Amino acid sequence: MANENSNILTAEQEMKLRQPIEDYVGKIQKKIDELRVDGTDKIVEIQNIMDSIKRDRTLTKGEKENRLAACKTELETAKAVETKNKEEVSKLIADAENYLKAHFDKDYYQAVKASCAAEKVQAKARYKQKITELEKEHKATMAKLSDHQEIKDENYVYKNRLFDAKMTMEKEFQEAKDRRHAAYSYKFHLIDLLRMSKFTFVETRAQKWENYKYTFNRRNFLLQNGLYIAILLIFIALCIITPIVKGAPLLTYNNVLNILQQASPRMFLALGVAALILLAGTDLSIGRMVGMGMTAATIIMHQGINTGGVFGHIFDFTGMPVIVRVILALVVCILLCTFFTTIAGFFTAKFKMHPFISTMANMLVIFGLVTYATKGVSFGAIEATIPNMIIPKVNGFPTIILWAVAAIAIVWFIWNKTTFGKNLYAVGGNPEAAAVSGISVFGVTVGAFVLAGILYGFGSWLECIRMVGSGSAAYGQGWEMDAIAACVVGGVSFTGGIGKISGVVVGVFIFTALTYSLTILGIDTNLQFVFSGIIILVAVTLDCLKYVQKK
Repeated sequence: MANENSNILTAEQEMKLRQPIEDYVGKIQKKIDELRVDGTDKIVEIQNIMDSIKRDRTLTKGEKENRLAACKTELETAKAVETKNKEEVSKLIADAENYLKAHFDKDYYQAVKASCAAEKVQAKARYKQKITELEKEHKATMAKLSDHQEIKDENYVYKNRLFDAKMTMEKEFQEAKDRRHAAYSYKFHLIDLLRMSKFTFVETRAQKWENYKYTFNRRNFLLQNGLYIAILLIFIALCIITPIVKGAPLLTYNNVLNILQQASPRMFLALGVAALILLAGTDLSIGRMVGMGMTAATIIMHQGINTGGVFGHIFDFTGMPVIVRVILALVVCILLCTFFTTIAGFFTAKFKMHPFISTMANMLVIFGLVTYATKGVSFGAIEATIPNMIIPKVNGFPTIILWAVAAIAIVWFIWNKTTFGKNLYAVGGNPEAAAVSGISVFGVTVGAFVLAGILYGFGSWLECIRMVGSGSAAYGQGWEMDAIAACVVGGVSFTGGIGKISGVVVGVFIFTALTYSLTILGIDTNLQFVFSGIIILVAVTLDCLKYVQKK
């Protein structure tokens, strides 16, 4: 049942192969449909009617109750019919599925698959033959020409003909691909009708894998994952080099925990700025927020009377219980950071000022104020009991990681399960359309900055406890670049409205792990900036390419 000298099937031949399957399963489906008419189908119909009655505001309470009572009576009758026919329906479904298992692949799909593969081979052969003919014609034509313009025109025509030939081949490839995919999907179409859209886990996975292969595009794949592949190769190289250079493996349990521990405070900062990037903005003041929060937290939780002053005043919080000082330090960190981010958010939302400007102003003001107030000195260590109280190590496991996990869960919930989160995506994607839809662009923008401030406050407070103090105005310098870069590497687009929390998490881990690995290898800090800069450049380039392609 194939064309001469090939196993390529015509459309008629393919349908002839499929006909026995359609007939056998079709007869069973007809019986199942008859059994479902007064049972399952009736249940769905009655439930829809009941939902409609509940939403009908023209009916009185009594009328609703009467109609719903009548529907419930019918529903019980339909359920009884469904229960009665359930065993017979299950047997029919099992019969159809056993037939599909025995005949679908062997009698139909494998033949179509082989046919499509042969079609591709034939299309490629035709393409090569066409290229040879075009090249021969082109050389013959060029031999007759002497005028420069005519030669130029002929070259142009030749290139167009080559392009047309390639497009024809790709079109034939796609047609064969479509036929194979349609044949594969037909089995699940039949199962869908038999089981009323209920698939097993394996069947769902198989369909997703098939759809992935069907829609796979190499260029898009590299745009989406090229950077991750490159970074993965870098880590593999580092894992190979480190034991050779340092005599110890890189990926040990302790090293992984150290990476997660260092990443935890930075996770708060990245989660905060991610919302601003989602709005097509940024925040240049993150590092200075960390310095300010670290300084404030160290002063409040300082071990003994502070050795340095703020505007000349020496603070002494030793008279307060330690836990009260810890909570006060957290509250002060959040209030200070939120105060400044709210100011930046107000100017951004009210006056359409670019966040680059409003947050740069914040950065300068914060650094200037904190440095002037403290004369740029470090405030030393906090109470030694605080780290074990807030972020103790349990059997060697640093619980600071759990704080980061909690932050990820909360921000994920805000982004994906709240009205504010949905509005965040809408405003980031198209603020004009969001405003027309009734969304307060001002409120969403300021809200994103407030959320960022809260997260910065938490992050700086945790970092203070992790480092056992040492707060100063200079602390956190460059952290804004790490946080922004982590978001960009994680797929949060500067074009706005695109990004996932999972991407931010991956981005933070990538940068923290890369910095930690290079430090273990003894790579100079300045060269580490070079690595970070290259990664950022590549990430933003890929992001821009994706945006241009979409446009």
